[in-house]
Amino acid sequence: MSHFSFHSEVNDLLRLDAPISKGPVPRWQRKSTERRCSSATSSTPLRNSSRLNLSKTPSKTPKSLKKTPKTPSEDRFIPNRSAMNFEASYHKMIKADTENEENECISPSKAEFKKNMAENLGVGEANARILAFKSKAPTTKEGHLNDLRVLYGQNKTPSTSTKKNARHISQVPERILDAPDLIDDYYLNLLDWSCNNHLAVALGGFVYLWNAASGDIVQLCQTESPDCYIGAVSWIKEGNYIALGDSNGAVQLWDVEAQKRVRSMSGHSARVGCLSWNSFILSSGSRSSAIHHHDVRVANHHVATLARHTQEVCGLKWSPDGKYLASGGNDNLLVLWDANVNTNSNTNTPLFTFNQHQAAVKALDWCPFQRNVLASGGGTADRHIRFWNVATGNCLSSIDTQSQVCSILWSKEYKELVSSHGYAQNQLTVWKYPSMVKVTELTGHTCRVLHMAMSPDGQTVVSAAADETLRIWKCFASDPVTKKKSKPSVPSGSLVHRGIR
Repeated sequence: MSHFSFHSEVNDLLRLDAPISKGPVPRWQRKSTERRCSSATSSTPLRNSSRLNLSKTPSKTPKSLKKTPKTPSEDRFIPNRSAMNFEASYHKMIKADTENEENECISPSKAEFKKNMAENLGVGEANARILAFKSKAPTTKEGHLNDLRVLYGQNKTPSTSTKKNARHISQVPERILDAPDLIDDYYLNLLDWSCNNHLAVALGGFVYLWNAASGDIVQLCQTESPDCYIGAVSWIKEGNYIALGDSNGAVQLWDVEAQKRVRSMSGHSARVGCLSWNSFILSSGSRSSAIHHHDVRVANHHVATLARHTQEVCGLKWSPDGKYLASGGNDNLLVLWDANVNTNSNTNTPLFTFNQHQAAVKALDWCPFQRNVLASGGGTADRHIRFWNVATGNCLSSIDTQSQVCSILWSKEYKELVSSHGYAQNQLTVWKYPSMVKVTELTGHTCRVLHMAMSPDGQTVVSAAADETLRIWKCFASDPVTKKKSKPSVPSGSLVHRGIR
């Protein structure tokens, strides 16, 4: 029986023209069958559509059925070479290090101006991306969550920036005043602004008062000797008396309203270059390296001497609470003194002595919004602004300003400070605190900016430079919407009005 079966199969193989009864169905037959079935089911209800394809091999989608739109792939994008500039990108990478070094000393306003100029001149192409695409990344479908949406997704609506725009600070001074014969001496302090809005400036042997409200200028006094000059001016807190230190070592007290000298207090053996008030105590620093405390209420005014410096004292500043006195000298020392000094005593034991500065320390100011924080600035060989916690004696931070620091003022409106500098830009720099990021730089002086003073409302800063000009800057203008305008309180009388002898 097996023999006949084998013989039959051989005969079937030899007959090539006959249809094959066994084995898989040829492809052409299967395709023909599928086409006939699809045409036959065009009028078949949808419930029978599952019976159309009986073969195991998947068939193509019929042309009569509508194709489902393909979901766009969101994991691959092909760069467009025609939209890229590899030469500019390579040049930008090579010059990156050089530009970073140059941009360290440039102010934000100048950087923004440089950027706008580059865009307007058509040279901003170097800032373009290395890889560019013809179209933006496709938007994700509604409700679709993709872990890579930050890389490959595009927001349907541009997000609005929540960062508050920086306030505008004018680069041009509001007013320029002439200051002929202003002494170009780093160690003197020739400028001060009273709470009554009177600006005092010493020009050689003369002292002038400028009324910022009316613009009137009055000559307060003149030294008796032509060889004598005024080295320091300082208003009392109430604004009706002003103290003057001269080159002969005397400290004079003047009644501004009467334009009359009330008293002259001697004791220093050399010129007086700095003054600072603490209620009725007037402290004076001299080239003799000594600091004297004067009680202006009594006849025997000299109540204490502080002897720690070895060279001229050029910076002196009492803290707002009257607990500490900071002094800076040409010996590169910053010294912190306690207010509790005994009458008629000499002391050379301060609370702290800081020697981190590498040049004379003249610029001193106390932080108005953070207790026990003092800012100090060094001269040409140091160029640093340093911040101190006088309660612990620690240096909080420091920054290299790249130029001589002549003066420092804290803002009353913002957490900022302004510093004045010498060579090479002779600029005023506004800093954010504590990040010490440059807010802006104010230029215009042609020589080093030796002195600064702040208006009683805390919005305006006046700078005095060796180019014999005074420039008035609106550095810290308050927001009229968020801040109510408040007039400075003017006391009716001085604390020492009836006690000066």
